[in-house]
Amino acid sequence: MVERAAVNRDVVGSSPTSGANFPNENGGLANSPKHSPNNANGLGGEQEQNVKFPKRLRHNGRGKALATIYQRPDGFRLYWRARVDGKPRSWFKDFPTYSAAKREGDKVVSDLAKSKAEALLSQGQARDALAALDVLRGFYEANGQQVNLRSAAAQFAEAARKLRGMTLGEAVEQYVRTVAVVKRKDLAEAVAEFVEGRKHLAESKDGKRPKHSPVYEAHVKRWLEKFAAAFPAHAVSDLAKEHLNLYFGAFGGLSAKSRNDRRVTVKMFLRWCSQQDYLMATHRLFEATGFKAEDNDVAEIDFYRAKELQSMLDNADESLRPVIALGGLAGLRREEILRLGWADVWRVKGKVEIGQHIAKGRKRRLVSVCPVLAAWLRPYRNASGQVWPEGAGALEKSYAKLRADLKIPARRNGLRHGFVTFHMAMHCDENLCAAEAGNSPQMIHQHYKGLATKKEAVAWFATKPKRIAGAANVIPFRKGAAQ
Repeated sequence: MVERAAVNRDVVGSSPTSGANFPNENGGLANSPKHSPNNANGLGGEQEQNVKFPKRLRHNGRGKALATIYQRPDGFRLYWRARVDGKPRSWFKDFPTYSAAKREGDKVVSDLAKSKAEALLSQGQARDALAALDVLRGFYEANGQQVNLRSAAAQFAEAARKLRGMTLGEAVEQYVRTVAVVKRKDLAEAVAEFVEGRKHLAESKDGKRPKHSPVYEAHVKRWLEKFAAAFPAHAVSDLAKEHLNLYFGAFGGLSAKSRNDRRVTVKMFLRWCSQQDYLMATHRLFEATGFKAEDNDVAEIDFYRAKELQSMLDNADESLRPVIALGGLAGLRREEILRLGWADVWRVKGKVEIGQHIAKGRKRRLVSVCPVLAAWLRPYRNASGQVWPEGAGALEKSYAKLRADLKIPARRNGLRHGFVTFHMAMHCDENLCAAEAGNSPQMIHQHYKGLATKKEAVAWFATKPKRIAGAANVIPFRKGAAQ
């Protein structure tokens, strides 16, 4: 089109040039007197006599000048620039009159304005642009979304800058694997689904110990239900770091251990949500400051003394007495005693067998039966079944009543702490004490070393029974029990 404008239209002269400087060629004629012979003969009218040269032509009188008319001694020259095959070139035509130059100039300017974009493209660029428009047209037909070529190019350039070398296709694939597959799930519904899916972990099958403690699973259920209640009408994918900080900040009155337990539980739930595609894998919620674990409060080890142990053993009824003896003189945990059967007490001579199904860490160990423990357990030699068959609640109630009757203060894990403390004081052997108690030598050294003297330890392990009566009337016996 622009090339068409360069064709000779019965003018004085027409030629392409490159980098021509026509004002210099005019030799100052652009500033010549308006009533010169050229003006009189060439302009042909009062209006044309008022033209100032060089005359710059703009499309509709606005914008950048697209062509220029210069006055020459022998007429008028129209000059413009255009691209041919992607390269800029200069064009000019000579006319005998200004009116002829002006008419042609207006046509050239109109053509340049209408096809300015096309004029600036090479043939290859034009082909690419048309192909890109076809792609966008197909996108519109498939998705109903209109995108112009300029917007598409701008979005691509911005994405490429942010991806830093990764291709746009690779980024989309990664997005599809993460964000794009997230399902919107109500937080309370997700908690209910999570809890329901864990119920079997606290169920005992074929008489075997369940994988998780029912008490622990009850804690998980309660904590997560409170977590969901804190954010009603929220989907899992709505959660942000601010939500987590707000939630954990509400537990300032609890111990550091209790707060850490809740952090672990919520983390476990959110990992499950990510596996279920309720939360994107790159959620970064764990970076919330509220998730930062705290150093656990180290409570002072408190334990019963030899006189208190003797008093409890002497006054306990026949069902509670072996529980106290095994806790204080063998160091068994309460949960281990609740799982312990009489067969475990007598299976290995001189030892109490804490099997994998009984031990806290599911690691079997053998605890030595000291002479005074053997004396307390001797009346139960033919007993069978569970050492304490009535459950944790009944045990705590019976034990609390005994302490209250004897005016002995409650000490958390006081029987086990007493055993470990006095065993360490008696033998001065961290490894032996750890093996008996089911702890690590480091734990023994850090928490139990030096808490008691050997004299106090001797008194603890000398709490002999004074009398034991009526045991056979309370404990179920079975002749021929395992020896």
